[in-house]
Amino acid sequence: MNLAGLLRKLKVSGPQALLIIAAAVGLATAAGALAFRYMIGYFNHVFFGLTDQRLTQFFGSSFKFWLPLIPMAGGVLVGPIVYRFAKEARGHGVPEVMDAVARLGGIIRPRVAAAKAIASAICIGSGGSAGREGPIVQIGSALGSTLGQYLRLSEDRLKVLVGCGAAAGISSVFNAPIAGVMFSVEIILGDFTISTFSPVLVSSVVASVLTRSVLGNYPAFQVPGYSLVSPWEIPLYMVLGAVLGVVAVSFTKSLDILEDFFERLKVPDIMKPAVGGLLLGCAAMFFPQILADGYDTIRLSLNGEMVVWLLLILIPLKILATSLTLGSGNSGGIFAPSLFMGAMTGGAFGIAAGRIFPGTVISSGAYALVGMAGLVAGTTHAPMTALLIIFEMTNDYHIVLPLMVTVAVSSLVARLLLPNSIYTMKLVKKGIDIRSGRDVNVLKAHQARELADTGFEAIAMATPLPEILQRMASSRDTDLVVTDREGRLEGLISFQDIQRAMTSRDLDTLIVAYDLIHQDIETVEAGTDLDQVMNTFNVRGARMLPVIDSKNSRKVIGVLRKDDLTEFYNQKLLERARR
Repeated sequence: MNLAGLLRKLKVSGPQALLIIAAAVGLATAAGALAFRYMIGYFNHVFFGLTDQRLTQFFGSSFKFWLPLIPMAGGVLVGPIVYRFAKEARGHGVPEVMDAVARLGGIIRPRVAAAKAIASAICIGSGGSAGREGPIVQIGSALGSTLGQYLRLSEDRLKVLVGCGAAAGISSVFNAPIAGVMFSVEIILGDFTISTFSPVLVSSVVASVLTRSVLGNYPAFQVPGYSLVSPWEIPLYMVLGAVLGVVAVSFTKSLDILEDFFERLKVPDIMKPAVGGLLLGCAAMFFPQILADGYDTIRLSLNGEMVVWLLLILIPLKILATSLTLGSGNSGGIFAPSLFMGAMTGGAFGIAAGRIFPGTVISSGAYALVGMAGLVAGTTHAPMTALLIIFEMTNDYHIVLPLMVTVAVSSLVARLLLPNSIYTMKLVKKGIDIRSGRDVNVLKAHQARELADTGFEAIAMATPLPEILQRMASSRDTDLVVTDREGRLEGLISFQDIQRAMTSRDLDTLIVAYDLIHQDIETVEAGTDLDQVMNTFNVRGARMLPVIDSKNSRKVIGVLRKDDLTEFYNQKLLERARR
């Protein structure tokens, strides 16, 4: 008996059924996360245990000049998986999940989970500069989507299960159930309603219970009990937040630039990950700290055990390493690299501040810890997730005020410098507006004049109120367009305008359209692309907009309704899907 049949037999339906399914997603994702963790360890042993040992024996050299061959070999194996089997597995994975929720009704192909797990394990195991968060989010989301599709759930519930998988993934990988929930609702779903929150919470908790029972309940990083030494440190943390915002934007732009570079590179697609791995390995010959997730180096920084010059060098090198890894099509997440960059930036800042203001700064490790949260907030534009995940990864809540200040400033600076996060940048380049959940390219190719209803009937300035009432009763719109004798727009009359006029019954026969119009209205020109028109509808909250030939003449050529635009958009998407 399948799950759907079991739920029917138990007479479980509605919200209760969704909670049970969410728990199943949590269990499946936790199992997937554990398997993924062991796969990374296996491939790391293959590449840096067996292979490293044999190459050292063969070449007999203490300087590992052959190191670039290892991440290159990983790229050779990853290429066919991400370019032939499942293209969604390329890169860091989270944008693809966001797109599935926003535009595809939560549908993710089942093969994505397997492809992402294998490709990412090979990439990270062979030294690729990437983390586990992106892969496990995509793996968990794919498992949730697959289960929802199997049970033939509605689109809304399918999206919730995708969010459940994402939350369970973060919870499993980082032992951070609260942050997993926040990541899902803040980044993936963008929905904080109780109907969404409850299943996501259940899935995250179930995943955490399973992984803790297997791996134990330990924080990812053991740190000393840092606290705010002096109120004068707050301005320093604000400056650190601004610096982290700049570093976060640099990382986002670097990844964007190298994605474009590899897109144009004249080599077969399946070999691009190998090229990226080779270039990464060349840099790693001199600074091996930039390989893989870099957690060991992060721990040194958190304990204040690194020199400032090395911290400063590792910041741009890690940006380059991660951009080469993911930009070339290798598979992995950006979260661990963000933690690395944040720890290096914060650690270097703390050392410098301690020398400039002796006695104010006790340990650079506190700044490294805060830097991790600030960099994550700057790259993801998700400050709440950044705060919570650092709390749960360290079990340290003593430094909450510096964390909040730094995260707030970093997020603000990053948004001012670059409106798109590292997750949405990839989608925007493809013409996908993740905030509105639509494919911008579909609408940008068409203009307002194509969809304008030219058969509408405008009313003249001298039209009396009784006739206006008749026209309003027979109109499909809640606003009437008023024009002058030459057809130029004078304004609109809304149902509310008419209601106010009808309070004075004695004046009914004296009131004309001119007395009722309001001129503070939004219009669109005939040549405006439909994506801009959709933005206007969303910003103004309008249902109908007059279409004019130009701002100068203001001659009305028709009206454009949001319902018609939405229907047109859906029709174009269906036509594209059939090709």
